[in-house]
Amino acid sequence: MNRTIFRNGAIHTNCFTFVGKTAALLFSMLTLFLTGFAQLADSSQREVKLQGAVNFRDLGGYTTSDGRHVRWDRIYRSADISKLTDADLDTLKNRHISSVVDLRGVDESKKAPDRLNPGTEYILCPAGSDNNLNDWMKSIAGLKSGGDSMMKVYYANTTFLADRYRPFFERLLDLRDDQALVFHCTAGKDRTGIGAALLLYVLGVPFATIEKDYAATDYYWRTANEKMVGVMVRSMHVNEQVARDMGAARREYILTTFDRIRSQYGSVDKFLKGSVGLDDAKIAALKRKFLD
Repeated sequence: MNRTIFRNGAIHTNCFTFVGKTAALLFSMLTLFLTGFAQLADSSQREVKLQGAVNFRDLGGYTTSDGRHVRWDRIYRSADISKLTDADLDTLKNRHISSVVDLRGVDESKKAPDRLNPGTEYILCPAGSDNNLNDWMKSIAGLKSGGDSMMKVYYANTTFLADRYRPFFERLLDLRDDQALVFHCTAGKDRTGIGAALLLYVLGVPFATIEKDYAATDYYWRTANEKMVGVMVRSMHVNEQVARDMGAARREYILTTFDRIRSQYGSVDKFLKGSVGLDDAKIAALKRKFLD
């Protein structure tokens, strides 16, 4: 309740307004703290700490709608892995990571080739990442507004989704039970985030959990993201808020992809079956492989 008090000819709004605003601010700060704390607690098992890569984490442990759980130590997602150290390679070897799915474009992968253990199977899935990336970089130079809108346009583009992720799912189907796989792009946010969301959807993980896994990049990539924002502002003359909008892993971005798939294909299931090639038998096989 707001009450206005007239005192000595001046108008004073009583403390209720101040208290209300303060409470709202404290609630917002508490929400941010609890979100960060949840990621911190989750990261104790999920995050793989490496010297030469960030946002490297296990997709295991998520609960499906029917009460099963995604198996730990089988599927990992990451940002760029071109700078792995010898110790990092030992970590990947100890985790039995024998396959790498690279979602970057041909040019990206040539400029920063993955550093891999001998014998690792490497699969490049560049569909939609080459010319699009170059055009994308040119289009954001000097951008002063519209970062959020540009991200939604990117996430709404389903043109290359099937060709990009079909080899990813095929490799997962061929993965032996004693092997693990990591998939990645540059930041581990956009192309990797969509891939992780589609995989978790196939495995039956509720969308609320899928959103949280996607948004967790804001926690795992936060330091690298600050550096990227700085580069965009200083070298590309992008407005800082635009750079932050483009570096964020916001819930509405991944929702845009799924909404677009539904509007274009009728449902996510129809897209996965008709375009990606995941029929009922293959989906059942993926669940046998990667769910407890």
